[in-house]
Amino acid sequence: MRMSWKLGQVAGIDVYLHPTFFLLLLLPQVLQGGIPAALLVFAVFGCLLLHELGHALMARRFGIETDDITLSPIGGVARLRRMPKAPGAELLIALAGPAVNVLIVLALAGLYMLGTLIGLWAMLPVQEFLIVLMVANIVLVAFNLVPAFPMDGGRVLRALLSGWLGRTKATTIAAGIGRVLALTFGIYSAIHGEFFQVVLAMFIFWAASKELGMVLAEERQRSMDEGIWTAPPGFRWVSRGRGVWQLSPIVIPIHDRANHRWL
Repeated sequence: MRMSWKLGQVAGIDVYLHPTFFLLLLLPQVLQGGIPAALLVFAVFGCLLLHELGHALMARRFGIETDDITLSPIGGVARLRRMPKAPGAELLIALAGPAVNVLIVLALAGLYMLGTLIGLWAMLPVQEFLIVLMVANIVLVAFNLVPAFPMDGGRVLRALLSGWLGRTKATTIAAGIGRVLALTFGIYSAIHGEFFQVVLAMFIFWAASKELGMVLAEERQRSMDEGIWTAPPGFRWVSRGRGVWQLSPIVIPIHDRANHRWL
């Protein structure tokens, strides 16, 4: 049973919110800063939702649909039905999310300058809110472009390395960087008593390991399939119907044997 609460649909994609959002993020902010702090939290999560929609809509352009988007205190996750294998597609899908945050920063900066020019902030003092929201989006871009799994930068790094080293080695490198960074960050946070950051580090380590495990499993399965379905010399696979296949010797007519060359 799904623990997250469904908020609705955006562009045909189900959007969920994890209940820990209220316990770990919203409630502490409300107790410390009141309603303005709560509004800022909701605004940041709106930016996170747009970030994940950037990934989902770019993936749709490559024929990859998204099952749902889940927002949690440690970020958002767009659950694609399959991962792109082509490096170019993965690169564009990975960059689409941070690109949305860059556009949000530019839009907020434009709004801030426009409000300053026309004296809007004298009547509506929300310039500090806009500045904090801009900084939050800049942090989201910087964090997501760290070249390590499970951040978007890890997928960018894999896409750039895949054509040179292959998908498996590229994933191993990106996941390894992610686990080292997560371990370092977790130890540092634990020393300074930052519980939330320790949980975040644990999640990053787990997600990086999971991504590597998935790719290694796919590679093992592909190797097994290739070994099973590659017919030995002189034989070919023949369908017997109902999903049954059988190896059958290749029969060459006598009058063709003189001209036949085995490859």
